[in-house]
Amino acid sequence: MSVALVLGCLWVVAASLVALLPSRRQRLPAGLLVLLAPGLLALLALAHGIWVTLASVAAVVSIFRRPLSGAARRAEEALRHDSVDAKGET
Repeated sequence: MSVALVLGCLWVVAASLVALLPSRRQRLPAGLLVLLAPGLLALLALAHGIWVTLASVAAVVSIFRRPLSGAARRAEEALRHDSVDAKGET
């Protein structure tokens, strides 16, 4: 097994362990995992190609579906708020 796959498996185990923590203690370790994910995905892409990377992206999105949906909702609200401000200025 390649180093990239071993690191990916360790990332999944770490994410599972973070999920066992109480909600208020999940923020920092989950944030670190989210920050590590793009680098790990790039490493997997270099080592194994697009299909393994796409499967890994699906796993990351599945594991972090609630935080990602919340971030998408906040980004959408911010964009809506900015567009309303831009319309009011003209």
